[in-house]
Amino acid sequence: MVLVDIHCHILPGIDDGSKDMATSLKLARQAVNDGITHALVTPHHLNGRYINHKKDVIQLTDLFQKRLEKENIPLTVFACQEVRLSDKLIEAVDNDDILYCDPDGQYMLLEFPSEDVPAYAKNVVFELLQRGITPIIVHPERNNKILQEPKTLEGFLEQGCLVQVTASSYTGVFGKKIADLSKRMIEAGQVACFASDAHDLPNREYELSEAIDKARQEFGREVAYNLKNNARKIINGDQVMLNWQPIKQKKKFWLF
Repeated sequence: MVLVDIHCHILPGIDDGSKDMATSLKLARQAVNDGITHALVTPHHLNGRYINHKKDVIQLTDLFQKRLEKENIPLTVFACQEVRLSDKLIEAVDNDDILYCDPDGQYMLLEFPSEDVPAYAKNVVFELLQRGITPIIVHPERNNKILQEPKTLEGFLEQGCLVQVTASSYTGVFGKKIADLSKRMIEAGQVACFASDAHDLPNREYELSEAIDKARQEFGREVAYNLKNNARKIINGDQVMLNWQPIKQKKKFWLF
């Protein structure tokens, strides 16, 4: 049974994820215990703190895969990046310094700043789409602007972006408000897939299987299957379609 994680920070010593190889091997074992068979390793890129160039990530991923095989850990990893929205992004694309989720460069993980969605974001998305790149917006449920105004995300869905929700957001690790928004987004068909976004940090563990099981219980087998299968489609470069709707407004109860 194939289970794909499209977003995790388990490469050693390259960002705020794993600090060393021993930690990376520990995280890899945890991934396998959660049922994950394939993972995109996605260090931060262009986020103001970390710049992890394409060639460096490829080299480290190859070394990590060899070590996984030596340790008999049945996890296949692929080099990728979690790319921060910035004024340097399009230049990096044109200079071939971006890693994508699939071999053909169709899907790219795009991260917004945690506090806001910059006004220029739609222009950058437009430029990416013009180059045949579909941005996958990562963990928007944890973005404060979107958390307060969920409709903010709809403009990017209209442009053609996909959305990835962190599994532990949906299972409640980041609190009720984020879990509730995650659920409403799934209900509206706005979420293509889950990912672990695993770090070697408290509350940043693998809950991918738990999130898929929860979606199956709340929304049925078809929704859970799509959330699982879309991740596989993404790394294969296959087309992912979202039949999404606006998020339902919460009912307000007034006291008279």
